[in-house]
Amino acid sequence: MALEAAGGPPEETLSLWKREQARLKAHVVDRDTEAWQRDPAFSGLQRVGGVDVSFVKGDSVRACASLVVLSFPELEVVYEESRMVSLTAPYVSGFLAFREVPFLLELVQQLREKEPGLMPQVLLVDGNGVLHHRGFGVACHLGVLTDLPCVGVAKKLLQVDGLENNALHKEKIRLLQTRGDSFPLLGDSGTVLGMALRSHDRSTRPLYISVGHRMSLEAAVRLTCCCCRFRIPEPVRQVHLLLCSRRSWESTDGVSVGLLSPWLRAGPSWWPHGHRRCGAPGCQVQALLPGQAGPLQGKADICSREHIRKSLGLPGPPTPRSPKAQRPVACPKGDSGESSGGAPSPQRQADRTTPGGRRSTAQHQVGQR
Repeated sequence: MALEAAGGPPEETLSLWKREQARLKAHVVDRDTEAWQRDPAFSGLQRVGGVDVSFVKGDSVRACASLVVLSFPELEVVYEESRMVSLTAPYVSGFLAFREVPFLLELVQQLREKEPGLMPQVLLVDGNGVLHHRGFGVACHLGVLTDLPCVGVAKKLLQVDGLENNALHKEKIRLLQTRGDSFPLLGDSGTVLGMALRSHDRSTRPLYISVGHRMSLEAAVRLTCCCCRFRIPEPVRQVHLLLCSRRSWESTDGVSVGLLSPWLRAGPSWWPHGHRRCGAPGCQVQALLPGQAGPLQGKADICSREHIRKSLGLPGPPTPRSPKAQRPVACPKGDSGESSGGAPSPQRQADRTTPGGRRSTAQHQVGQR
């Protein structure tokens, strides 16, 4: 009754969700299933993906779902797609997957149908896997439904099964001295639910890694570390940048040019004709209503920077932001997005440094995943 009064789902819906979680949980595989997962340098891994759903500021219904695929070990974006969606299921702690996963599943299925050669071999999910109230978070849910290896990457500790962000936990964090250091998250049940990982030398805030599907915890931690140029692994960081750029291009009248997100990230000098919504005669880039056909229709789903550049007849790409590609033997080294002169800011925006070094002010809902 309290849930219904507060706008939450009825008890019958919650019971149905619990049964569905229990049914799908039986299909979770928590061991390595691919040869590349057992290789120290992940030989054979070529594509890693990141997914997330982010809300429009001040709106609890409209959101943006995004999928980004990066090459490995170069960590360069080879595919990106985002779409504005209307969330129908209410947010309930522990049931986030029923609110977000349907839209992420559509993005993955769309890629599988249209560009199977760009399918990621593993997905890094901004949320939890088995580190969850019922051992079945959003990373598990998406992994089982897509049958892809998935890793849960959370920025905050979900306090379940006796796990607490108390003085003892903070002392363990303090003992993480260098990149790659970690400690297990052991619940009162005696189960290791995940690992706290220091992902970068210049960041003292750990990530909380948990198994999603078809990958062991040990391999999940190694892969996450190898994907980190900054504190946040690059697939998740890039999907956040795409979300921020898409929301920046989405106007109050519903007109968007989400295709132009690569130029938004590269800076104003790369915007075609120097303005946000190009209406110049002969220009192929036009403001489109959601779902409306346009000059790039048919290619809009595959938002490859290279393809869009060629379609618009623009010169080569900006100077690459990444270090030169090299297959890492251990976790790759790089500069952190955080200042080395003091303690990192507690604000969530510190995780969202744009390529130009500016802080994004876009807000992102923090939920228990």
